[in-house]
Amino acid sequence: MLNKKLSSTPTIAMNNEYIKCLLKDIVLYNDQKAYKELFVSTHEHLQRFALSILRSKEDSEEVVSDFFISVWQKRAALLDIENLKLYFFVSIKNISINKLRQKKRAIASFNEEYLVHFKSPFFDPAELLLSKEAVSKILVAINDLPPKCKLIFRLIKEDNLKYAEVADLLSISVKTVEAQMAIALKKIGDSYNFKIQFPELHSILTGKKL
Repeated sequence: MLNKKLSSTPTIAMNNEYIKCLLKDIVLYNDQKAYKELFVSTHEHLQRFALSILRSKEDSEEVVSDFFISVWQKRAALLDIENLKLYFFVSIKNISINKLRQKKRAIASFNEEYLVHFKSPFFDPAELLLSKEAVSKILVAINDLPPKCKLIFRLIKEDNLKYAEVADLLSISVKTVEAQMAIALKKIGDSYNFKIQFPELHSILTGKKL
């Protein structure tokens, strides 16, 4: 069994291998600790994504709760799924859309301004020796991105999805994801000179080595 303390806060990024390890413990041992850890480590990511579709915190919480009930019920079958992280996001998307249909509400697009708002950086400010003022400016620059750019940026940089996974999730092409990320990085770079002032952060943002 996976010997790991339950975390009090979600992991920085959802990790597919970690999800698979937890699920294996849930299936093999009916391990409720592992089930709780799976919920804790993925809840915020999934709830935030559901919120981007439903625009209702109550509904998004209900969707995530319903999803985790189905995870427990179908736990054995889920072991056959290779990319569980993407499966989790796609499931949340489908359940959220079904809820909208049940309520006879118009299905919201994924690029509404309500979608995402960065309240804390996805990087470690202390590690990069960034002041509160610098972090504040960085967050302003990110939150000023066009909604679609911001959503894609968050899914990749904070939820740790790959470009192809984001394309599958949002039903767009990989080229569109690449284009939106290029727009995001250009707008951030134009609004605040990351490359010169914060080369380490520029490397994190772009995925390029210094």
